[in-house]
Amino acid sequence: MDKSEKPRKKGKKAEAAHDRWVLRIFLIAIALSAALSLLSETTLNGAGILVAVIVLVIFILLGILFDIIGVAVTAADERPFHSMAAHREAGAGEALGLLHNASRVSSFCNDVVGDICGIVSGTTGAVIAARAQSALNAQTVLFSVGVTALISGLTIGGKALGKNFAISRSTQVVFTAGKFLHFFHRSGN
Repeated sequence: MDKSEKPRKKGKKAEAAHDRWVLRIFLIAIALSAALSLLSETTLNGAGILVAVIVLVIFILLGILFDIIGVAVTAADERPFHSMAAHREAGAGEALGLLHNASRVSSFCNDVVGDICGIVSGTTGAVIAARAQSALNAQTVLFSVGVTALISGLTIGGKALGKNFAISRSTQVVFTAGKFLHFFHRSGN
């Protein structure tokens, strides 16, 4: 067998694995989006403005949290986790798993969850604007624009603060995520 054939086969395997990942993340995005949208719609149905604002804040914070995790996974150094895993610290193995799959974890956290939270928070903002305008009996475009601008500002500003935190404390963020996953792995057994 010629040496030039081996990398080609490896490349095709990697390409096929990537294609499967893209299909899997597409299906996960659809399912997660449907579930979160259904949860949001069910919660907002007949709820007052206060509940809608709470739902909005939860989705904004969720988007920021997952953005922090996605950035931290791409910025963290693997070496401290090898030491932790050697000492059998709970969550170190899961943290290494996150780091070994950094591009996929980042894609899921930043793109899938982040984008879904952004879409659902935008929809929730539209519900808030419509209900507030109805309650005030004032139909104005400026109010809707103001709500949208405030949601965008909170989301973007929160993610900007979160990125700095994620980069400067990437080891702690990844280890915390690893501990969280470890807890669920243990409780699932």
